Amino acid sequence: MNTVIEQPVLVAGQWRAARNPVGTFQAANPATGTPLPAIFPVSSRDEVLEVIQAASLATQGLHDAAPEKIAAFLERFADLIEARREELVLQAYLETGLPQATRLDGNELPRTTNQLRQAAQAARERIWTQPVIDTKLNIRATFAPLSGPIVIFGPNNFPFAFNAISGGDFAAALVARNPVIAKANPGHPETTRLLAELAFQALQESGLPAASIQLLYHFPDEVGLELVSHPLIGATGFTGSKNAGLQLKGAADRAGKPIYLELSSINPIFILPGALEERLDTIASEFCASCNMGAGQFCTNPGLVVLPAGPLGEAFLQAATNRFHQTQPGVLFSLRGVQNLEHALRTLLEHGAEIVAGGHPQESSGYGFTPTLLRASGQTLLQQSEALQTEAFGPTSLLIFSAHEDQMLEIARRIEGNLTGTIYSHSGGQDDTFYQRLEPLLRARVGRLLNDKMPTGVAVSPAMNHGGPFPATGHPGFTSVGLPAAIRRFTQLHSYDNVRPQRLPAELQDKNPTGRLWRVIDGTWTQGDVS
Repeated sequence: MNTVIEQPVLVAGQWRAARNPVGTFQAANPATGTPLPAIFPVSSRDEVLEVIQAASLATQGLHDAAPEKIAAFLERFADLIEARREELVLQAYLETGLPQATRLDGNELPRTTNQLRQAAQAARERIWTQPVIDTKLNIRATFAPLSGPIVIFGPNNFPFAFNAISGGDFAAALVARNPVIAKANPGHPETTRLLAELAFQALQESGLPAASIQLLYHFPDEVGLELVSHPLIGATGFTGSKNAGLQLKGAADRAGKPIYLELSSINPIFILPGALEERLDTIASEFCASCNMGAGQFCTNPGLVVLPAGPLGEAFLQAATNRFHQTQPGVLFSLRGVQNLEHALRTLLEHGAEIVAGGHPQESSGYGFTPTLLRASGQTLLQQSEALQTEAFGPTSLLIFSAHEDQMLEIARRIEGNLTGTIYSHSGGQDDTFYQRLEPLLRARVGRLLNDKMPTGVAVSPAMNHGGPFPATGHPGFTSVGLPAAIRRFTQLHSYDNVRPQRLPAELQDKNPTGRLWRVIDGTWTQGDVS
């Protein structure tokens, strides 16, 4: 008789069986609804406390690590991921249902390794430290690691690029020389375990402290609240549901611990009349593709579209409806995802929205939902602005028909904080006068403003802002994508007043440590030495 063995956890520099787990769980193949064979432990409070202690003990050793060691680790990790890409892509497909060739292998895995290599370059160049030197007062300051490990909660929708053990938060925390406690998403635990094996191999080869990276798959909710608020923790990065994120934020805030959240976003799109007159069909095609990409399970999915009432708006609705009817349902990540989407739709319908396409789960053994369009008037949105901005995480969007320009501006004023906001306008300037009135209102409510393109692509660029005002994130001043800005979430500012030169960090000594690091010396950006 075959005995099923629970997968090991990575604790204090070794893979081992979980000690006294309080339960187990299995992921399911979302395309079939069938449980996958691997069994994973739910860690106990004692095990979580052990992980915190081990990470804390590794903190100083990682703080003292040379930037080149951090860079070498990240680059080696990227190489190992590419060497095992076939296995990783297959496992991620089994756990998420995301397309293997076009999404996982062709897009997300290369993005992940590119992200790791960009992080390695940032570690090597030290650009995140932003040294400032005042020679007259002999005061010098730089960003430095936090005084404790970083907890990272991975989301369900990006098994590689946002994974707790390979994604942007992970890379940013390591570049800032902080140990990482990774909490796997229960939707793809085996993918996470495989990535952790490669990360740990790269860690051992690089000579960094053995507990610089640890992995747990799951733990009780109350233990998670204790984890993010523990005195030894430096900060937390969380991507996931608004409800869970706000509970964690409450616990962390009470303890004075930084926590960076990505929670909810409907990414409003405003389509102006000139754009509809000029290229209605093109915009409808772009919208349909964006809304249904990955079964709509993107944090930048266009969930709200504001357009003028009347013949042009109705023509756009018809064009979009036709395309939605022709789009095959994609795979949702879990049964809970289906249930959450049904609940969100009930909220929208109860507050004045009407379904014009889709609106129900697909009839199959797997998890899926028909591409869904809803409509409501601008007046209804203004009367029910909070409820009609409920995020429906899936292939779903609500079209709002505005009666006139002033109503469209008022809608923009009622928009909650979002990751992105988009304005489509006439390419020849026909909409420019109204754009100038609309843009400032939308600009204040989104992290990234787009013109004439759908928001679903998030490029790994130093200029990228994958953040925004609440409730998109927990703080409008930070981004989870884009280096060096993403790194600074996991740092603290160290100031040195009249400290002897030989005792200063290398970034603050008179000689530029790399010859290329930009520093502010007596108010001037320079790559030179202190003269």
